Amino acid sequence: MHTVDLLEAAIAAVKKLGYRVRLEALDEGATAGVCEFAGKRWLFLDAKQGPLDQLHQVLDVLRTVPRDDRLALADPLERLIERRRAA
Repeated sequence: MHTVDLLEAAIAAVKKLGYRVRLEALDEGATAGVCEFAGKRWLFLDAKQGPLDQLHQVLDVLRTVPRDDRLALADPLERLIERRRAA
């Protein structure tokens, strides 16, 4: 899978876990990440970053979810999550 395909699959996975995802051009110094407001979990990704950096941000969220609770992720995504966990 290519990076953009992996990113799309990872975003679909976090959406299935109940996150809402926003792609925003964040101000300098602001960091992408997760927050909760209005009873909803949001993942903000920085539109100024490339797909690889955005993918790493989404994988960081997925990595916090216990393996048994993760939906059936594509094998390449699961391998990336495990690889980032080991790093």
